[in-house]
Order: sequence, then C-alpha cells, then structure tokens
Amino acid sequence: MPAATLDAFLNSYLGPPDELRSAVVATVRQLTQAATKVRNTINQGVLGTAFAGTRSANADGDIQKDLDIFADDIFLDAMRHAPVALYASEELEQPVLLDSQAPLAVAIDPLDGSSNIDTNVSIGTIFSLLPAAGLPATGAPDENPAASFLQAGVNQLGAGFFIYGPQLALVLSLGSGTHVFVLSTRLGTFVQAYESRIIPQRTQEFAINAANYRHWDEAVRLYIDDCLEGTEGPRGKDFNMRWIASLVADCYRILMRGGVFLYPGDKRKGYRQGRLRLVYEANPIAYLIEQAGGAATDTITRILEIEPESLHQRVPVVFGSAREVARITRYHIEPSAIGERAPLFSRRGLFRA
Repeated sequence: MPAATLDAFLNSYLGPPDELRSAVVATVRQLTQAATKVRNTINQGVLGTAFAGTRSANADGDIQKDLDIFADDIFLDAMRHAPVALYASEELEQPVLLDSQAPLAVAIDPLDGSSNIDTNVSIGTIFSLLPAAGLPATGAPDENPAASFLQAGVNQLGAGFFIYGPQLALVLSLGSGTHVFVLSTRLGTFVQAYESRIIPQRTQEFAINAANYRHWDEAVRLYIDDCLEGTEGPRGKDFNMRWIASLVADCYRILMRGGVFLYPGDKRKGYRQGRLRLVYEANPIAYLIEQAGGAATDTITRILEIEPESLHQRVPVVFGSAREVARITRYHIEPSAIGERAPLFSRRGLFRA
C-alpha cells in the first residue's frame, strides 16, 4: 500500500468543518511551500546569493547570517497568505500583526543551527502554532502584540520542524502523534515516511556540549560522569555521546532511535537560563517529543507547563527518552534517591583530577 501524502494526512485531520483546524491545515501548507523555497536556496550553497554572510546581532543577541534573514522573509511572506493573525520570529524584536481577524499565531525559528550553514551540516526551521489571543475586534493592534505568544506550550494547536539535510523532511504533530514526511522530488509532494514515532523509554546515548563541563552545575556533571564510567560505573552500561550543535538534527536523531539531549543553564554570563528560546524552540520541540512518548523539561519542570514571560525568553532544556529525562530530574532534586550511587558525591568525576 503506498504511503500517505501530507495532503491526505491534513485532509484526515480536518474532519467536520472547524475554523481552527482549517486554519492549521492552510498554515501548514503555506509553511511547506516556504520551506521548499528555503531548501532550494540552501542547496545552492556558496553559489547562491543568500548564504553564509554575517550581519549584525538579532533581537535576541545572536549573530545573524544572510540566510537567517532570507529564511525569515520567506516564511513571513508565506504567513501573509495564511489565516495567521501574528507572526513572531527569532529574527524580529516584536511580532508582526498580519490579520487581527485570523485565528492563529505562528512562532518560528526560521533557520535553526545557522552557525552550521557553511559547514554543510543539517539545519532547519522550527514552528509553533498557537491560538491567537487578545486581539480586539476593531482590527487595531492590542497593547501587547506578544500576548498571543505568552501562553504555556500545552496550548499549542500543533508544532513541527523542517530539516534541510540529505532529504527535506517535515516532522509534524497536530496533537495525535508525531509524524515524519519527506519531500518526494518524483511526486512533487511530501510523503509520510514514519507514522506516530515512539521514542524508546530507555537509552544509552546522550547529546551535550562537553566543552562546557567546567561551567555546569554539579547535578549535570555527576550525571555525565556516571554515563561516561560505562559498565564500570553506577549505570552499569556503556553510553555513546552525540552532539551536532543543530537542534533539529539532534531532535531528529532522537526521534529515530532514542537518546537524551541536554542544553542546561550554566555559570557563564548570559547562560544561567540556558540559550534555547522557550516560545519558538523549546515549546515546539517539547510538543513533538511528548507526542512521540518522550519527555521534555528545564531539568526539573515540564517545558510545556512553563508560562512564558517574554517572547525571546531563554530556558534550559532536557528532552528525549522519558526514563532518562526523569533520571536527570532526580539528579537535580533528589540525588539520594538514585540507589546505585552509593555513597553520592564520594567519587571524583572523570574530568576532574
């Protein structure tokens, strides 16, 4: 039996007439068209007109590349043709009001992993679909255009990311599992490659930037120490470490074969609250991970329950195999409950002389 197309999947999601669902479907279709345009530009590499040139810092303090701006412009233009009231982006200080009568708000990281552009590593686009809130019926902007985005992640109507890798893939959840679609150049459409991905509960693989070891809190260092001691340590099994430094690529790998991803806060200036953005990075990734049977926290609190205080708010992030995420939480709040660590804190870490 041939695999379902994305159009067939979206049509089945529609069901009886419903304004919100119809808006979600129309918006996803516009997002796929925009992502295809971005992919075509990425594929040109340095031969293209918008690639890895560097600009100034964006509204959130990160250095922008030409391709960041190009991707943001493409997705913003696409949302002008979708039933979207507000568009919020990593590249823009404030949301853009598109249509105060439309039912959706879209938060987006138009080009995740842009530091990898010139090294030919997979990058992507992350998006979150929220119900628009707080817009007056008159059509005038409300006093706080970011209000629609200051909702806990549990309110998301859907989320997903595009990954520009060997294939152009869309990872999507509309509340009933996490599904993976790959663009078929032969058919000219996205085709379902994986239905309802389930992340294994257990894992022997973790992703973290180990270069920051000296800056981590004790709980994170102890967790990594225990993993690195392998079969001779308290975990009693060997672990592999992976770190691509591309959120979408690390997440895609975990969706395919399990694992856990850590981007904790640390002691460096500006890193106490982590570096990933809650609204348009952590929330959509957490939504996809939970819909695939995994878990996502800020090391302690469930990501999707955090009420954002600002559009560009940062947050520590741990996500992946549910049992491993729960274990990392125990390292932070009740290390004495980790039975195999006896006595706790009595050993020097592998990275500490």
